[in-house]
Amino acid sequence: MGMSSGGSGGWTSRRSRRRGGGAVMSDINVTPMVDVMLVLLIIFMVAAPMLTVGVPLDLPQTQAQAVSQDHQPLVISINNKGQVYLQETEIQVSELVPKLMAIAKAGYDERIFVRGDKSVDYGTVMQVMGRLSGAGFKRVALVSEVEQGG
Repeated sequence: MGMSSGGSGGWTSRRSRRRGGGAVMSDINVTPMVDVMLVLLIIFMVAAPMLTVGVPLDLPQTQAQAVSQDHQPLVISINNKGQVYLQETEIQVSELVPKLMAIAKAGYDERIFVRGDKSVDYGTVMQVMGRLSGAGFKRVALVSEVEQGG
């Protein structure tokens, strides 16, 4: 009923006998590990840009060219329900200017992107734009998607 771990009849012994009595192979085949790592790298490269989107919006499409930027701008988003977000935090329109003043590193020259859902009320977008303009922010841009098709 006992189990023997000695050299006679054990797994190692049978395995080495089949190979002609040589030593047990102790090399590691790294090719499958490299394949798995490359697949994971590709998955993360594809998924990473999807994780950076803040508030989910259905942006309008235009033929405008992309704006070049040297650093991450402040983003104000307005969803289809009219809720206003600064970066990814929902705020009231009345709190927008004081919070922007507190976090704007470049003061009134800070780049601000306004993202509005295409089904949002035009008055809500203009209310946000009016507050930004009235506060003295000069570098405000509306964000849209590149138009698909002709």
